[in-house]
Amino acid sequence: MKDLRSLLPTTFFNPVSYLGGAVSVASFILILFLFTVEMLGVPMQPYVGIITFVVLPGIMLLGIAVSLYGMRREKRRRLRTGSETAVFPTLDLNDPVQRTRFTFASILVFILLLGTAFGSYQVYHFTESVTFCGQICHQVMKPEFVAYSNSPHSRVTCADCHVGSGADWYVKSKLSGAYQIYSVIFKKYSQPIPTPVHSLRPAQGTCEQCHYPQHFHNDIQVNKTYYLKDEANTPWSVSLLMKISGGRSDSGPTSGIHWHVNRDHAVTYTAVDSQRQNIPVVRVRYPDASEDEFVTTDAYDAAALAAGETRTMDCIDCHNRPTHIYRSPEETINAEMSHGAIAPTLPSVRLTVSEALTQEYADDEAAMKGIASYITDFYRLRHPALFASRRTEIDSAVSVAKRIYERNFFPYMRVSWKRYPNNIGHFNNLGCFRCHDNKHVSKKTGKVLSNDCNTCHTILSQGTSLASNISPKGLEFLHPVDIGDAWKTMNCIDCHTGQ
Repeated sequence: MKDLRSLLPTTFFNPVSYLGGAVSVASFILILFLFTVEMLGVPMQPYVGIITFVVLPGIMLLGIAVSLYGMRREKRRRLRTGSETAVFPTLDLNDPVQRTRFTFASILVFILLLGTAFGSYQVYHFTESVTFCGQICHQVMKPEFVAYSNSPHSRVTCADCHVGSGADWYVKSKLSGAYQIYSVIFKKYSQPIPTPVHSLRPAQGTCEQCHYPQHFHNDIQVNKTYYLKDEANTPWSVSLLMKISGGRSDSGPTSGIHWHVNRDHAVTYTAVDSQRQNIPVVRVRYPDASEDEFVTTDAYDAAALAAGETRTMDCIDCHNRPTHIYRSPEETINAEMSHGAIAPTLPSVRLTVSEALTQEYADDEAAMKGIASYITDFYRLRHPALFASRRTEIDSAVSVAKRIYERNFFPYMRVSWKRYPNNIGHFNNLGCFRCHDNKHVSKKTGKVLSNDCNTCHTILSQGTSLASNISPKGLEFLHPVDIGDAWKTMNCIDCHTGQ
């Protein structure tokens, strides 16, 4: 104790400063321990990071502040009692005791500054991590984190897309994040979280750092198999040649889907709803600086249009769910059946699994029980012989249905595919047909934005198998169920709700 008194100011030795010092030392020891555990690679909960680099350093600084307050309090007490007359501390480096105290204090300050710099760096990286973004606010961000983990971009961090490089967007994101933390703490958040994110950085600063539309020239073949909701689960296969293109006029063709984001011209639109699904007006500025405007023939509110959001098209206007994808039962069940995870030969399995998934469930636990009982009861009651002979395949269908639910339905946040329109395609959402609907007419030429199937893709084959109806020149669309010419005047979503 005598050696310690020679290192610290005499005013430190009071109960308040003792308390602050004990808190600071304990916090420092815990920080070292948790950091060592992390460096050793021991698996820990996501909250440990925020405790190590945010909470404990804050407590340590609070302890130091308490110690300083105690020292000031002790100094004032001594001045009042007359046991000390100097109002301000004196420093005489010729005095060995004061020189020792100054050296000790300098070392402590250096260690504190070094620790603060290191801690700040760790806090910066932690707040940019997927763990911080997706797992700290567990209930609120669970849908986004689960969808992200199963997405094509699961190796890209949240910050790479939501922040990008540069100090300006970093500051903007942290200011936005501060309100989000407040919303979580005081439960002010929406259920579900509204989209689109209006403060999202333009795609040129994020998406196009990896994906560069000006260097896309090739078309892509896409094969899909759908199953009808009849007892036989009749398959219907379609092979499409997607006209991606894009490019630049000096390096290749500029037609195709990526024409919309070609730098040689600009496509802007004005939406009158918050989710950018209702678009009355589209404008195009061509390379020769001429402009045209395409206006819908449907009725629209002129006041809403004047107050609407006008955007220049970028990747996100079509690829609006590049990562947080909540897939519909129709999409997921067809995919699972096409590769055999759900046996296509089970009678009515396409319809039964869809109905099991789209029941209303209060929470995840109720959903797991409800899905299992719905599917097993269907086969046990309607196909008892098959239920006994093919129980393994039925149980497999139940397991797959549960997995589909866990990845795409989140009752607490009221999240499902219904809440978030996906603008890629036009099957379960308006997507392309927001503009390409045969109703947007040019003011200059009278040309319409066509919804012809072969505008953006060529139908190479279609039918009960990919080999049943083939033409490299392209086929007219054939609906799997005979509805006459109704498909020519209707949108897919008029019937296809995703179930």
